[in-house]
Amino acid sequence: MSDRAHIELSVFNGKRLPFADGAQLLVTIRDGNQTLIDRDFHRGPRLVFEVPFFNNFGDLYSVIAFADKHVQAGFHPVKVSPLAMQSIDLMLLPKKNKYDFSAASWSKLKNTHKKLTEILGNSATNASEAVARYEERLDTDEIPLAAFFNLATATRDIILPRGSALDYFKEVIWDGKFGMKKDRFFAYADRLLVDQVVQAASQGAFDQQAGVDVFHPGATRSFKQKQLGEANVQLSFHENDKKMIDGIDCVKVEMDMDYFKDPLAHTILEVIPNSLSGGKTDPRTVYVLRWIAGRRARIPEFDPPYTIVPA
Repeated sequence: MSDRAHIELSVFNGKRLPFADGAQLLVTIRDGNQTLIDRDFHRGPRLVFEVPFFNNFGDLYSVIAFADKHVQAGFHPVKVSPLAMQSIDLMLLPKKNKYDFSAASWSKLKNTHKKLTEILGNSATNASEAVARYEERLDTDEIPLAAFFNLATATRDIILPRGSALDYFKEVIWDGKFGMKKDRFFAYADRLLVDQVVQAASQGAFDQQAGVDVFHPGATRSFKQKQLGEANVQLSFHENDKKMIDGIDCVKVEMDMDYFKDPLAHTILEVIPNSLSGGKTDPRTVYVLRWIAGRRARIPEFDPPYTIVPA
């Protein structure tokens, strides 16, 4: 067996598009023994690196990319093999950035993300009120909406024994103590979602979380997705808070997302959230981490109805 392997690196921007041809990228690659293999400038956006193959823990590589006036990003572990090239896609956001919600007008959402307009509008007394409430929030308070779009998009991609997790959601809570926040949202969902998640957990898709009363006051049970290395969805069920919606018995669900499955294993990459938000949960960080993790896991494209562009 060869003692060499290959890593293919592709770099994308906050629009989820490849960096410009010839973009100068500083790439740092370390093997699993923390030996520096490469740290140099290269012309992107697609690069291929030849690296040593050890047939042991040394094959768990870290790959970090940086561009001028951008926040660096990375991924670990990239487990290499001489049998196949390992591909990793990274997203670099500009240090000065802003949300672009041009694809998130109510009329566009009705065509591209119809389920989201349904759960966003169900608590309104009529369609006009739903549109007005949404557009006001879009104009005045973008961060909670970005967090909602991140979580709802990720929830759409959670496949349960019967359908997608998002299929069970009926109504978002907009305001008050349980209104939209920058790191979570609360909603009412068909209580069948609880049984579906419990069943999926029994099949290894979720871990049931301890200390639910401490971290999610009022919740009765909480489950964290296990599929990805970063940005896994957590569903916390408040089963004592019930509501009947369109003849369906619903319970309150709290949705949030952790940056890393195991923070100690990813300290080398924590510069991403720290640079963007000072270490606090931020929708931009979730956007980057979930997109990178999804590309690595080869799951459906993480495509919330907004992008991040230079400010």
